Amino acid sequence: MIKKYFTKEVKIGILAVASLALLLFGLNFLKGINIFNPSNFYYATYDNIGGLVETSPVLIKGHQVGQVREIKYDFTKEPSFVITLDISSDLELPEGTRAELFDKGLMGGKAIRIVYAPQTGQYEAVGDTIKSVIIPNFVNAISDELIPKINTLLSSTDSLILSVRDITNSPKLKNSLASIEQSSANLEETTAKLKGVMNQDVPKIVKNVNTITTDFAQVGNNLKEVDLAKTVDGIDATILELKEVSRKMNSNEGSLGLLINDRALYDNLSNTSNNANLLVVDIKQNPKRYLNISVFGSKKEK
Repeated sequence: MIKKYFTKEVKIGILAVASLALLLFGLNFLKGINIFNPSNFYYATYDNIGGLVETSPVLIKGHQVGQVREIKYDFTKEPSFVITLDISSDLELPEGTRAELFDKGLMGGKAIRIVYAPQTGQYEAVGDTIKSVIIPNFVNAISDELIPKINTLLSSTDSLILSVRDITNSPKLKNSLASIEQSSANLEETTAKLKGVMNQDVPKIVKNVNTITTDFAQVGNNLKEVDLAKTVDGIDATILELKEVSRKMNSNEGSLGLLINDRALYDNLSNTSNNANLLVVDIKQNPKRYLNISVFGSKKEK
């Protein structure tokens, strides 16, 4: 009886259904879909998905918890893309969780990263549209930031090269280089002369200095041999004698003291000197008064 129902056609049909089911399971498995693991779906919206495709992974802290199930677009709206995310049903998304679209690697490939919001006790409902964020492409971000700076730098470099070229072609620079060369030659000549002085004159100077030092040492030795005590005593005695002479000169003791300090003696000497001067003048004016000279004898005058 059973064989009656399992005819050749039925067996072929069962085999075809089983093959179709196996093919569907295989395709989903290759896409990363586990049809035996239940999932919840959420929506995310983006203005530019940058190459995101269906079956792209959905990650939480680097671990895949789902995938992109479907991508719908309407370019008349902003944002233009609506992404359906399949996420494992054992995960609950806190309210405020965001879906970040980012580059999975430097070689390309997009993925979505789920970033939990702080726990508030409230959760996103299945089918809700969660907050969506696009993380800039690393290479594009660097390009957008650096290319304007590089262009500015190139312009500055061109100006600098032109300035350097003008400087190198300037006659003033050539004159300066010639002056530097002449200064170097003069410095070399001066160095040679200084070297000659160091080799010839400096040894003589050092020798003379050594001689002077030796002489000073000899003088020092001679000074050591001098009896300084006797010398000082002699000086003291001389000073005492000078003091005594000075005292006598200031007093009336001795002829010099009387001569210096006696006013009457000074006046007499002054008067005598004046009279002597008058006598000399009178002798010059009237010599016959004082001299009577005759060759043959003189007549005695009264």
